[in-house]
Amino acid sequence: MKLGYNTGYWSKGPPGGVVDAIAEADKLGWHSIWAAEAYGSDALSPLAWWGASTENVQLGTSIIQMSARTPAATAMAAITMDHLSNGRFILGLGASGPQVVEGWYGQPYPRPLERTREFVEIVRKITAREAPVEFDGRHYHMPVQGGTGLGKPLKSTVHPLRNDIPIYLAAEGPKNVSLSAEICDGWLPLFFAPKDDGWYRDRLKVGFDAAGKSGDDFEVAATVIMVPGDDVEACADFVRPFIALYVGGMGAKGQNFHFDVFARMGFEAECDKIQELYLAGNKNEAHAAVTTEMVEAISLVGPVDKIKDEIEMWKESVITTMLISGDVNMVRLAQDLFS
Repeated sequence: MKLGYNTGYWSKGPPGGVVDAIAEADKLGWHSIWAAEAYGSDALSPLAWWGASTENVQLGTSIIQMSARTPAATAMAAITMDHLSNGRFILGLGASGPQVVEGWYGQPYPRPLERTREFVEIVRKITAREAPVEFDGRHYHMPVQGGTGLGKPLKSTVHPLRNDIPIYLAAEGPKNVSLSAEICDGWLPLFFAPKDDGWYRDRLKVGFDAAGKSGDDFEVAATVIMVPGDDVEACADFVRPFIALYVGGMGAKGQNFHFDVFARMGFEAECDKIQELYLAGNKNEAHAAVTTEMVEAISLVGPVDKIKDEIEMWKESVITTMLISGDVNMVRLAQDLFS
């Protein structure tokens, strides 16, 4: 299993200690560093800024919001980043959810799988640079329909450094996980539970079979929260608000993909309680309703020896790269635990 470093989301500003952590990950030969975006900082600017001081790690977006940019603008950014990094860029994409897509980006959300398929196809056409791009889909049209009628198919003025820039898809639902395997080079799970590894493998196989490929070179890069400490419950307390936010507040009732992930793990009753409390404004109670079992299903918490034992289950899973967050000391600890 490879290691990667996830810089995470910003709050008041850039996360503290990121520059030193990235430098250490690059020095230790880690696989990659990643930057995210939702409705605050963007993913590309910090990745370019911090990545400019690295030499070895690949530079991935986890994720670029598809609703934030047209496919052409996304392909342009990917081509540019790939040139600047000498072929180290990974394009991580995601459809996000209706609250962010429609509330922040002002774009329609329906039929996200169909939109994703079209988006990826257009990006691949642009980076292949075989011909001027024409596309007539349900969601995207190049040239656009209507308008002045003067639009014409174009081909990138820049020759891509690589015509096959790797594309990873952030996915949680069963159909979307299968889609990642069918049309992309990797999958970016947010909440991965090693105990459900068989389910994930089955969903990926559906996509591999649809594309007629083996999946031997397919990458799965999962963000994993790691909180070392003597007291398991105290360590779990750091994770509970994060799970409560996603299960309870990141999505409407009846349409929350994160809720569904934990429900599939067997925590549906707990999810109902967390969501009810969170949507009622009782956030502290919602945090407390996140059980330690839920935390331990998707993260590594507690004494170092416990974490080291549990890592074996992750190594045996479909995960190929584990993405860790934290300061430079966390990077060094992860290096020791995985060596």
